Amino acid sequence: MTAEMDASKLMKQQVGKAAADRVQSSSIVGLGTGSTTAYAIQFLGDRLKSGELKDIIGVPTSFQAEVLAREYGIPLTTLDVIDRIDIAIDGADEVDPQLNLIKGGGAAHTREKVVDTLAAEFIVVVDSSKLVDKLGSTFKVPVEVIPMAYAPVMRAIEKLGGKPELRMGVKKAGPVVTDQGNMVIDVKFDSIDNPAELEKTLNNIPGVLENGLFVNTTNLVLVGEIKDGQPSVREIVKG
Repeated sequence: MTAEMDASKLMKQQVGKAAADRVQSSSIVGLGTGSTTAYAIQFLGDRLKSGELKDIIGVPTSFQAEVLAREYGIPLTTLDVIDRIDIAIDGADEVDPQLNLIKGGGAAHTREKVVDTLAAEFIVVVDSSKLVDKLGSTFKVPVEVIPMAYAPVMRAIEKLGGKPELRMGVKKAGPVVTDQGNMVIDVKFDSIDNPAELEKTLNNIPGVLENGLFVNTTNLVLVGEIKDGQPSVREIVKG
């Protein structure tokens, strides 16, 4: 198992580095959330420290990303101060052949969607296990909901044919609470035939803040793979 884990870690490092290498000096960079993106943040910090990269500013999508960025010496800003984001790097839980995504395994999808859709270029970093033929195959759709509305929202989702469950904490009692102080409902759909339509429908339910379907937000996915025991990075470009 350790050899496999090492290979998986190497693969995440490679793909994180490949994304960090695409960032240019004087860029405003959206910093995503999750284990693969964490390596991208680390490599951005390394490039800054070595002087290879200058004057970048990060916009974190979560408290986790903020802590990591500070640890690696990346200066941070907020959306009320800047008027653009040049490039965003973020992971995904599923990627379909049209490069539509499901995100939100780390419950940060609302802030991620704000930052990633504002970016002129949004690069998705994943390992090959995240590639699916159809969204919803392996991962539920996370829906962020204000606490008072979680029960009616779950009933509304059931009417749409989804099977909702409130996401519970792993090492704490009670539900997961997002950085915005809300709850997350994970929804299993038997088949997501039209992700764009479902994204809108879910967001129109009163009490829903945002959901984890990201449709038409990226043109580039970097996929980490293991070939003959060696990590490699493959590009999938839309169109």
